[in-house]
Amino acid sequence: MIIKTENLKRSFQVGSEKVEALKGIDLSVEKGEFLSIMGPSGSGKTTLMNIIGCLDTPTSGSYHLNNKLVNDLADDDLALIRNREIGFVFQSFHLLAKNSALNNVLLPLKYAGVKQDDANKLAKNVLDKVGLSDRINHSPSELSGGQQQRVAIARALVNNPSIVFADEPTGNLDSQTGDDVMNLFKELNSQGQTIILITHEEDIAMQSKRIINIKDGLIESDERI
Repeated sequence: MIIKTENLKRSFQVGSEKVEALKGIDLSVEKGEFLSIMGPSGSGKTTLMNIIGCLDTPTSGSYHLNNKLVNDLADDDLALIRNREIGFVFQSFHLLAKNSALNNVLLPLKYAGVKQDDANKLAKNVLDKVGLSDRINHSPSELSGGQQQRVAIARALVNNPSIVFADEPTGNLDSQTGDDVMNLFKELNSQGQTIILITHEEDIAMQSKRIINIKDGLIESDERI
């Protein structure tokens, strides 16, 4: 079991009002799964991703990642887990504009303290894996939207993470480019990569193998395709 949450709750104080974003989530994810988390705006899906992605901690309940309880860890320990265990792909790419594709992918390896020669080899290998071996010295402004997202995916993969979280990864792409990115995710999953997709688009979610619908902070449905 790569992810296991039990009665996961998260509340926020907004002025004088207490908002319960998650009201008790029980979720299990096996290694190698490709699943989508769906839900309307305000459903709690992003809050859930932030917690299981170690960007936030729950108000109560438990979260085990690779059989390790992580919800009570200090911020520095959570940062270490994010760097070693988790890769993120976002809708807006989040690439450094003045850095080449190669240098963008190298960033997580620098934070992890990987030696430069080893880091260069790893980054070049993963850029080749996403089909960008001929674009490694190009800056984001010299790349198409789809190519920029592939750089972001390469950056997410470079530390060989346990899980890749993709938050609306096709949201800024045209339909054909979005299909190309989804095909890349499918290929990566076929090689054993665990992928969790956050989306509000049903046609995107249907390309995964399991769909979890969140509504009002609770899991409304959990279906395998």
